[in-house]
Amino acid sequence: MSDTTTVPATDEVRDAAAVVLAALAGPDARLRVDQLTAVDAIVTHRRRVMVVQATGWGKSAVYWISTRLLRDAGAGPTLVVSPLLALMRNQVDAAARAGIAAATINSSNLDDWRAIEERLASDELDVLLISPERLNNPRFRSEVLPSITRRIGLLVIDEAHCVSDWGHDFRPDYRRIADVLAGLGDDVPVLATTATANDRVTADVADQIGHDTLTLRGSLDRPSLHLGVVHLDSAPERLAWIASFVAATAGPGLVYSLTVSEAQRVAEFLAGSGVAAASYTGATPAEERARIEAALDDGTIDCVVATSALGMGYDNPQLAYVVHLGSPSSPIAYYQQVGRAGRGRERATVVLLPTPAERDIWAYFDATSMPPQETVEDVLDVLGATGSSTLPELEGSVNLRRGRLEALLKILDVDGAVDRDGSRWHRTDRPWAYDVERYGQLADARRTEQAAMVEYQRTDRCRLRYLRELLDDPEAADCGRCDACRGEPMATAVDPEVVTRARQFLRGVPVVIEPRKQWPRGFEARRGNIAEGLRAEEGRALAHGNDPGWSEVLAALFAGPDAAPDDELLRGVAAALKAWDWGRRPSWITWVPSRRRPVLVGGLARRLAEVGKLELVDAVRRVRHDAPPQQQMENSGTQAANVVDAFEFGRVDGSPLPPGPGLVVDDTLRSGWTMTVVAEGLRSLDSGLILPFVLWRRP
Repeated sequence: MSDTTTVPATDEVRDAAAVVLAALAGPDARLRVDQLTAVDAIVTHRRRVMVVQATGWGKSAVYWISTRLLRDAGAGPTLVVSPLLALMRNQVDAAARAGIAAATINSSNLDDWRAIEERLASDELDVLLISPERLNNPRFRSEVLPSITRRIGLLVIDEAHCVSDWGHDFRPDYRRIADVLAGLGDDVPVLATTATANDRVTADVADQIGHDTLTLRGSLDRPSLHLGVVHLDSAPERLAWIASFVAATAGPGLVYSLTVSEAQRVAEFLAGSGVAAASYTGATPAEERARIEAALDDGTIDCVVATSALGMGYDNPQLAYVVHLGSPSSPIAYYQQVGRAGRGRERATVVLLPTPAERDIWAYFDATSMPPQETVEDVLDVLGATGSSTLPELEGSVNLRRGRLEALLKILDVDGAVDRDGSRWHRTDRPWAYDVERYGQLADARRTEQAAMVEYQRTDRCRLRYLRELLDDPEAADCGRCDACRGEPMATAVDPEVVTRARQFLRGVPVVIEPRKQWPRGFEARRGNIAEGLRAEEGRALAHGNDPGWSEVLAALFAGPDAAPDDELLRGVAAALKAWDWGRRPSWITWVPSRRRPVLVGGLARRLAEVGKLELVDAVRRVRHDAPPQQQMENSGTQAANVVDAFEFGRVDGSPLPPGPGLVVDDTLRSGWTMTVVAEGLRSLDSGLILPFVLWRRP
């Protein structure tokens, strides 16, 4: 339950808050009305407060000011739960300016944890910032958190929409905050902040943090933002447009992509086009992230191409543009990311370039989805039957990929249905039931958000108003600045030479297939390492996942009827094979019999045999036809089991295979187990080295 009841702040609180704000932001900074209201509610009345305000409004100032005033009054330290390292680094620096001693415990400073915990125990720290993942760490929960909870002066939940499973960015680790809340006294204030919460999420979070939560909600307008959408037909055109736009627009700026590989690829193309650019993803080491942020801040880098890893918490007021290559799955997530731009500028440009692959990526990265009821029950049954299981052991017993299994275990852990001792998980005695209705509603909500993002791309209404209305902003109005309001579509023309260069770049990226070297744990048919003499060699693919270049061509090809490869595809395959430094040239070629595209795969093998003067050998035959399609198998164990006895190998007449190496062709590769089993079977017949080549490496 929440309300908006407030009492005017006293002059004493107003003056004290102004002093801290000046130290944080400079002598010209002035407190907003709702900032002062929130500070007073926290410091004077010890209330639970929910602040929903636009990015750049100054939500963090509320908890720094409140911390200083509470500490001066003798309160304990503040605990800030924050999702991203970028936010933590910026916040620690900001705190120091106001004389607030702050430190962070996260995955990048393991060696400092003990010293920080000692400073906290001796009351030398005013603020401890932690990631939500810390709350899920058994040692932190048992040894550190209880003492913090007993002494805490203020709990801050930053990016609080992550608490609600109705939100666009729900994170199971955030549910552990309920344990902290349960241990707080009624007189300990709590502050929850976010810029991306509609009414439903706001009410959910407010109810979770307290029974009498004060909710302060403001306008989500961003007067500096000029929004637009650019529709282009192909990946090379989109890449060429971005390169031209970035080169012609004074930075600094951000380009968002939906995948790590695309962020790295776009940054490489921009750098090759003369732009000082870098990629920033979840795979970027923490030290490198800090260096990139600093370089973007000081102008050393003009453009950062990032995934959502650079999002909440990064604050550069001079960002001049945000471009999205592909849409986030939620308009609310999109609003949060574009809010990085224009915080300290009169004008910032925001552009979305939709891609055909984005919907597949939405589905793949839908990490908040609950697996089907029967799958969840399988997990619980296995844990109940085995007594305890490690994650790899559990993965081998249920048809669920590693990422979804980990997310499910986190949810079940917080719900009390499972627990862990070290690396082993076990079923508890606590009753737990699959909430069919709620999980169905959540799935419907996600589909609704995705449909709204598609509508955003097509609408002729004000784009910013559209986003604000989806966030239930009561003050939403036409901005007068976006392409729809102006009636001026953004320019889509691109230099044909740049398009050609982009196409060559995208199609020239090598796609490496690393061979499997071990059988899955718990896999009964095979155990341990795969003998070196039975392994496949490093292979190649023409296309990878939804990466542009050849994937759009293959998507169109695979969507149609089975047909022999055309000349364009053959030229692409020939170029990929020519660029492959395989050491010894293959002397013969065979193919994996495809159930869905036998004409395509067999035809490709025959054409390559003709062009490359290779002996064409029918050496692989499918003998088990009742196995489900491999794409239905979600983890390594089920994938291997689905193909291990599906083929027979060798010539039909029993004569020996030619001396190798042999090139093996297939249409798609997902887990790699089909090619692993095929290589094992062929090499056991003295085939020599086996070189895998597939058209499409799929996630």
